[in-house]
Amino acid sequence: MEYIYSAMLLHSAGKEIDEKNVKKVIEAAGVKAEDAKIKAMIAALEGVDIEEVVSKAAVPVATAAAPAASGGAEAKEEEKEEEDEEDEEKKAEEAAGGLASLFG
Repeated sequence: MEYIYSAMLLHSAGKEIDEKNVKKVIEAAGVKAEDAKIKAMIAALEGVDIEEVVSKAAVPVATAAAPAASGGAEAKEEEKEEEDEEDEEKKAEEAAGGLASLFG
């Protein structure tokens, strides 16, 4: 995934997406760059209009973000997280009670 991110970063910075630049970005991120993966990605991106791909990919994201803006999805997610926390607390209490019975 970091290889794709490096290509997108280079593109947004207006830099050439080549093996040398991708390797620099990958290594700057603290990841060991694999030449074979870099070459494969560069070959796969040959002839691809990144702006067009990004604009097409952004449409579903914008549509999916609309319900979240209303708060419905966020509220459900927060509610689920709260329930999970309560379940964990309850399990911890039950486990503590079980251990206490061992020591009378």
